[in-house]
Amino acid sequence: MMEANYPIGKFQFEGQITKSIIENWINDIEKLPVLLRDAVFDLNDDQLDTPYRLEGWTVRQVVHHVADSHLNAYARFKLALTEDKPIIKPYEQERWAELPDSALPVIISLSLLDALHKRWVTLLRTLTTSELEKTFIHPESGEVSVGKNIGIYAWHGQHHLAHITSLRNRKGW
Repeated sequence: MMEANYPIGKFQFEGQITKSIIENWINDIEKLPVLLRDAVFDLNDDQLDTPYRLEGWTVRQVVHHVADSHLNAYARFKLALTEDKPIIKPYEQERWAELPDSALPVIISLSLLDALHKRWVTLLRTLTTSELEKTFIHPESGEVSVGKNIGIYAWHGQHHLAHITSLRNRKGW
Protein backbone atom coordinates (compact mmCIF):
# COMPACT_ATOMS: atom_id res chain seq x y z
CA MET A 1 0.00 0.00 0.00
CA MET A 2 2.82 2.44 0.86
CA GLU A 3 4.43 1.79 -2.54
CA ALA A 4 1.19 2.56 -4.38
CA ASN A 5 0.66 5.73 -2.32
CA TYR A 6 4.27 6.89 -2.45
CA PRO A 7 6.05 5.03 -5.26
CA ILE A 8 9.11 7.32 -4.96
CA GLY A 9 8.78 7.83 -1.21
CA LYS A 10 7.77 11.01 0.61
CA PHE A 11 9.59 14.28 0.01
CA GLN A 12 12.60 14.53 2.25
CA PHE A 13 15.42 17.01 2.22
CA GLU A 14 17.87 17.77 4.96
CA GLY A 15 20.85 20.03 4.69
CA GLN A 16 21.89 23.01 2.66
CA ILE A 17 19.94 23.90 -0.46
CA THR A 18 22.62 24.72 -3.01
CA LYS A 19 22.39 26.31 -6.45
CA SER A 20 23.12 22.88 -7.95
CA ILE A 21 20.26 21.26 -6.05
CA ILE A 22 17.91 24.09 -7.04
CA GLU A 23 18.91 23.73 -10.69
CA ASN A 24 18.25 19.97 -10.59
CA TRP A 25 14.84 20.58 -9.06
CA ILE A 26 14.02 23.25 -11.66
CA ASN A 27 15.07 20.83 -14.42
CA ASP A 28 12.64 18.25 -13.00
CA ILE A 29 9.84 20.83 -13.03
CA GLU A 30 10.75 21.82 -16.59
CA LYS A 31 10.68 18.22 -17.88
CA LEU A 32 7.45 17.19 -16.18
CA PRO A 33 4.92 18.27 -18.85
CA VAL A 34 6.66 16.19 -21.54
CA LEU A 35 7.10 13.19 -19.22
CA LEU A 36 3.47 13.35 -18.14
CA ARG A 37 2.29 13.65 -21.73
CA ASP A 38 4.45 10.64 -22.69
CA ALA A 39 3.05 8.65 -19.75
CA VAL A 40 -0.55 9.02 -20.93
CA PHE A 41 -0.25 9.58 -24.70
CA ASP A 42 -1.61 6.22 -25.85
CA LEU A 43 -4.04 5.43 -23.04
CA ASN A 44 -7.69 4.95 -23.95
CA ASP A 45 -10.59 6.30 -21.88
CA ASP A 46 -10.97 3.06 -19.90
CA GLN A 47 -7.28 3.18 -18.97
CA LEU A 48 -7.44 6.90 -18.14
CA ASP A 49 -10.39 6.15 -15.88
CA THR A 50 -8.53 3.42 -13.99
CA PRO A 51 -7.48 4.27 -10.41
CA TYR A 52 -3.75 4.03 -9.84
CA ARG A 53 -4.49 2.24 -6.55
CA LEU A 54 -7.49 0.92 -4.64
CA GLU A 55 -9.66 3.90 -3.66
CA GLY A 56 -7.20 6.22 -5.40
CA TRP A 57 -7.67 8.75 -8.14
CA THR A 58 -7.94 7.71 -11.74
CA VAL A 59 -5.10 8.48 -14.13
CA ARG A 60 -7.31 11.24 -15.58
CA GLN A 61 -7.84 12.76 -12.13
CA VAL A 62 -4.12 12.59 -11.42
CA VAL A 63 -3.30 14.56 -14.57
CA HIS A 64 -5.91 17.20 -13.73
CA HIS A 65 -4.73 17.27 -10.11
CA VAL A 66 -1.16 18.02 -11.18
CA ALA A 67 -2.46 21.00 -13.17
CA ASP A 68 -4.58 22.19 -10.23
CA SER A 69 -1.75 21.78 -7.77
CA HIS A 70 0.89 23.42 -9.92
CA LEU A 71 -1.39 26.39 -10.64
CA ASN A 72 -1.75 26.84 -6.89
CA ALA A 73 1.98 26.42 -6.40
CA TYR A 74 2.81 29.02 -9.05
CA ALA A 75 0.52 31.52 -7.33
CA ARG A 76 2.12 30.71 -3.96
CA PHE A 77 5.59 31.36 -5.36
CA LYS A 78 4.47 34.73 -6.72
CA LEU A 79 2.86 35.64 -3.41
CA ALA A 80 6.02 34.72 -1.49
CA LEU A 81 8.14 36.78 -3.89
CA THR A 82 5.95 39.88 -3.72
CA GLU A 83 4.66 39.91 -0.14
CA ASP A 84 6.21 39.54 3.30
CA LYS A 85 5.49 36.02 4.56
CA PRO A 86 2.00 35.76 3.09
CA ILE A 87 -0.43 33.26 4.55
CA ILE A 88 -1.52 31.10 1.63
CA LYS A 89 -4.84 29.38 1.28
CA PRO A 90 -4.86 25.59 1.20
CA TYR A 91 -7.42 23.88 -1.01
CA GLU A 92 -9.40 20.65 -0.73
CA GLN A 93 -7.57 18.67 -3.42
CA GLU A 94 -9.74 15.59 -2.93
CA ARG A 95 -12.87 17.63 -3.56
CA TRP A 96 -11.29 19.44 -6.52
CA ALA A 97 -10.60 16.02 -8.09
CA GLU A 98 -14.34 15.27 -7.94
CA LEU A 99 -15.45 18.43 -9.77
CA PRO A 100 -16.76 18.05 -13.35
CA ASP A 101 -13.64 19.54 -14.98
CA SER A 102 -11.67 16.52 -13.74
CA ALA A 103 -13.58 14.40 -16.27
CA LEU A 104 -12.37 16.46 -19.24
CA PRO A 105 -9.87 15.07 -21.74
CA VAL A 106 -6.36 15.08 -20.25
CA ILE A 107 -5.01 17.10 -23.19
CA ILE A 108 -6.58 20.18 -21.63
CA SER A 109 -4.49 19.90 -18.45
CA LEU A 110 -1.43 18.74 -20.39
CA SER A 111 -1.62 21.90 -22.52
CA LEU A 112 -2.13 24.01 -19.42
CA LEU A 113 0.94 22.42 -17.80
CA ASP A 114 3.04 23.15 -20.90
CA ALA A 115 2.28 26.87 -20.68
CA LEU A 116 2.35 27.06 -16.89
CA HIS A 117 5.69 25.28 -16.57
CA LYS A 118 7.28 27.55 -19.19
CA ARG A 119 6.31 30.58 -17.13
CA TRP A 120 7.17 28.92 -13.82
CA VAL A 121 10.61 27.73 -14.91
CA THR A 122 11.40 31.15 -16.37
CA LEU A 123 10.56 32.69 -13.00
CA LEU A 124 12.46 30.07 -10.99
CA ARG A 125 15.64 30.44 -13.05
CA THR A 126 15.82 34.15 -12.23
CA LEU A 127 15.60 33.82 -8.44
CA THR A 128 18.37 35.31 -6.34
CA THR A 129 19.69 33.76 -3.14
CA SER A 130 17.63 36.19 -1.06
CA GLU A 131 14.49 35.38 -3.07
CA LEU A 132 15.05 31.65 -2.51
CA GLU A 133 15.03 32.38 1.24
CA LYS A 134 11.69 34.20 1.15
CA THR A 135 8.83 32.30 2.73
CA PHE A 136 5.10 31.87 2.85
CA ILE A 137 3.01 30.50 5.68
CA HIS A 138 0.96 27.39 5.02
CA PRO A 139 -1.72 27.01 7.72
CA GLU A 140 -1.02 23.26 8.00
CA SER A 141 2.70 22.99 7.14
CA GLY A 142 3.99 26.21 8.67
CA GLU A 143 6.65 28.44 7.16
CA VAL A 144 8.04 27.21 3.83
CA SER A 145 10.90 28.80 1.90
CA VAL A 146 10.74 29.39 -1.82
CA GLY A 147 13.87 27.25 -2.23
CA LYS A 148 12.44 24.27 -0.37
CA ASN A 149 9.13 24.65 -2.18
CA ILE A 150 10.93 24.21 -5.49
CA GLY A 151 12.06 20.81 -4.18
CA ILE A 152 8.58 19.95 -2.94
CA TYR A 153 7.07 20.58 -6.36
CA ALA A 154 9.87 18.84 -8.25
CA TRP A 155 9.06 15.85 -6.04
CA HIS A 156 5.30 16.36 -6.44
CA GLY A 157 5.47 16.04 -10.21
CA GLN A 158 7.66 12.94 -10.06
CA HIS A 159 5.41 11.46 -7.36
CA HIS A 160 2.30 11.65 -9.54
CA LEU A 161 4.17 10.68 -12.69
CA ALA A 162 5.22 7.52 -10.83
CA HIS A 163 1.58 6.80 -9.93
CA ILE A 164 0.83 6.62 -13.65
CA THR A 165 3.98 4.82 -14.79
CA SER A 166 3.81 2.24 -11.99
CA LEU A 167 0.16 1.53 -12.86
CA ARG A 168 1.12 1.11 -16.51
CA ASN A 169 3.86 -1.33 -15.50
CA ARG A 170 1.54 -3.31 -13.22
CA LYS A 171 -1.15 -3.52 -15.92
CA GLY A 172 1.29 -4.16 -18.78
CA TRP A 173 0.08 -1.13 -20.75
